[in-house]
Amino acid sequence: MKSLTALLLAILLGASAPAPVELGGRSVLEAASSLKTGDFIWAPELAPQGPALLVVNVDTQRAVLFRNGVPIAATTLSTGRPGYDTPTGVFTILQKHVEHYSNKYDNAPMPFMQRLTWTGVALHAGHLPGYPASHGCIRLPKEFARLLYGVTKLGMTVVITQLPTALKATDEIPLAAKPIADANIASAPFRWNPGLAPTGMTSVIVSVADQRAIVLRGGTIIGSAPVRVTGPVDGAWAYLLHRSDKDGRHWLKLKFDGDSSTGMEVAPREAARFQLPDGFREAVIPVLRPGSMIVVTPAPLRFGNIGAPAVVIEDEPPTSD
Repeated sequence: MKSLTALLLAILLGASAPAPVELGGRSVLEAASSLKTGDFIWAPELAPQGPALLVVNVDTQRAVLFRNGVPIAATTLSTGRPGYDTPTGVFTILQKHVEHYSNKYDNAPMPFMQRLTWTGVALHAGHLPGYPASHGCIRLPKEFARLLYGVTKLGMTVVITQLPTALKATDEIPLAAKPIADANIASAPFRWNPGLAPTGMTSVIVSVADQRAIVLRGGTIIGSAPVRVTGPVDGAWAYLLHRSDKDGRHWLKLKFDGDSSTGMEVAPREAARFQLPDGFREAVIPVLRPGSMIVVTPAPLRFGNIGAPAVVIEDEPPTSD
């Protein structure tokens, strides 16, 4: 009954909230590895402003929040149990509700819900037993869910991975530079229809397996094109546009695997690794703004194997969850 779930929600939100774990001179990434079930870190003062990115790690049952390329928060969580696995991939926040109830699972309360797919996967406050236990959603400590809800925006990028999570900040990357591409791909046909979503945060997903780039704005696909990524591909990484000024666009590189070292050097020729149609590049660059992400994944955009992570790009009409 809705009245019962409302009561449970009131109890959940009304209970005294645990305080964030103190860093004690450690970095957020260092402290994240020692968090106990239900613990979280919240240190927004480390980067008061800038675009945000949330990286959820299914294997470690942790999430790290980056702002302007700096890790500012981390938390324990609970993802989908066997048979209800939380899909891995790159998602955007499609919808936000402070008070939400599941239409799939007996009106179960989902406080501070942030929807990642139209088929039932979301971030929300919930019970954390210390292991994967949900129906696919990502359960968070209630106070962390509230704090996170206050700093996210529709269209913000969320990466769900099974790789160890680390940040590597790099030199600025001139992705607007013209790549060295062969004549065929430079003139290849591509899809571009920005009118499908005139407003919202824009991100680009590059699948090395599919050799395809997808442009998302507010969770809607507005463009796609063939792409070729040259050089070694070791795990997933992303480029974050953290500011634009008279000198051009300034990017940070985030790497989702490896150690937690920072300062990895990236040569200006990094842009030449991405070969794609010239017209597509010229269309995409103007719609990117601070907070936009270019995420590179070795995985296909959609997985066909039963039982494998199901969707990297979710672009389906709303249904009950």
